[in-house]
Amino acid sequence: MLLSALITDFLEYLELERNASQKTIQNYDHYLKRFLEFSGDISPSQIDQTLIKKYRLFLARFTDKDNSPLKKVTQNFFLIAVRAFLRYLARSDIQSLSAEKIELGNSDPSPIKVLDEASLVRLLKSPNLKTKSGLRDKALLETLFSTGLRVSELASLNSDKINLDRREFSIVGKGGKERVVFLSDEAVFSLGEYMKSRKDNFHPLFIRLSKKTNLETDPEKMRLSTRTIQRIVEKYVKLAGLSVKATPHTLRHSFATDLLINGADIRSVQEMLGHSNISTTQVYTHVTNRHLQDVHKAFHSGNNKSTEK
Repeated sequence: MLLSALITDFLEYLELERNASQKTIQNYDHYLKRFLEFSGDISPSQIDQTLIKKYRLFLARFTDKDNSPLKKVTQNFFLIAVRAFLRYLARSDIQSLSAEKIELGNSDPSPIKVLDEASLVRLLKSPNLKTKSGLRDKALLETLFSTGLRVSELASLNSDKINLDRREFSIVGKGGKERVVFLSDEAVFSLGEYMKSRKDNFHPLFIRLSKKTNLETDPEKMRLSTRTIQRIVEKYVKLAGLSVKATPHTLRHSFATDLLINGADIRSVQEMLGHSNISTTQVYTHVTNRHLQDVHKAFHSGNNKSTEK
């Protein structure tokens, strides 16, 4: 079999056997198509270290339509996809290059963006609660910060799954992994006000609001897309005058760091975020370490000594 057919098999394997999300499958499809375009539809036995070296050079020199090069971290994503594909070939007893022979380039990790307390307060107070869209957007922002949901998870929520009395609900995240998330006092109140303002029976929790809404419309057509949710967050970031270019994922980061700074253990945060590997969660400890400086300054006796003679 040639690469094109094997890549299709690999994507089907991700969907059926690994229960990967559609977004993950789309990403692998994108990355591996680039590799296929570069290598041609060859036999897997023709993939060797020379070909991979040429491919790495190709990625390093690649520019998009705006003449911008690929970031180092993005180049690594393309290589990681090839490594995963090669592991699949090995698992299927198909001869090719060992995945371990593909090394990733050095890249500095992108700094995690979090909002400090003052910025969070400004952001969460930005929506106009006298309007339906303001009630919806307030509930949306509070839910993001209260639960640490991924934007795709937030978009998938249905009204009948939200129990405000219990202040918790289940969500199916990456890899079909189910977890429980919890609602803060502010999130419960904001969601209650938003849901009371709804005069429809659409099952999506966060919906488009339009004067021309037809109650007979297919409910799924009313569900906010992930891109629309991103735009809503961007809107209030600008309205609040924040210096940080915050996104829904910034609120997820802020959720995690808020818990850790206030004493939550990392294992509990890992579970609430839906991370399969704790090493993914541990990146937040580097952010919260900055909080230790404030603790040291406030409580270390050496900082309280008078300099007066």
